[in-house]
Amino acid sequence: MEILSEQELHNLAMNVVGKDLEAKGFEFIAVNSKLKKDPQFVCLKNKKLHFVVVKAVLYPENPKEFDVVYMEIMREHALKFKARTYYAGVGIANAENYEEPVVRDRNYVINYDGIQEIV
Repeated sequence: MEILSEQELHNLAMNVVGKDLEAKGFEFIAVNSKLKKDPQFVCLKNKKLHFVVVKAVLYPENPKEFDVVYMEIMREHALKFKARTYYAGVGIANAENYEEPVVRDRNYVINYDGIQEIV
C-alpha cells in the first residue's frame, strides 16, 4: 500500500477544480501545479481576470475553511492585476475508511463545493 504524497493529493485537487472551472466557462491563462505556489489557476471569464488558490484537504479537516490572513494577502496581490480571488478547498478521504490514509490504486471520496470568492 503506497500512501499518496502531498504533491499527488494536490494534483488530484487540481484536476477536480480544473474540470469545474472549465465547465463554468473559465479560460486558463496559467496553471501552476507546484505545491506552495499560488495561485494555481489564473483564468479569464467575461474578460475579467480570476486567481484561484487550490488546496487539498485531508479528512477530518473542513475543505471550506481557509487561512483568512493568507487569502487576504492573495486578494491584495490579485487586486494589483484587477483580478478576483477565489479559494478552492478539495476534501479527500479514503473511501473504505475515512480514518485511513489515501492510497494509490484504491478508491477515494472527494468533498468539493466549488470555488469561494474572497471579498
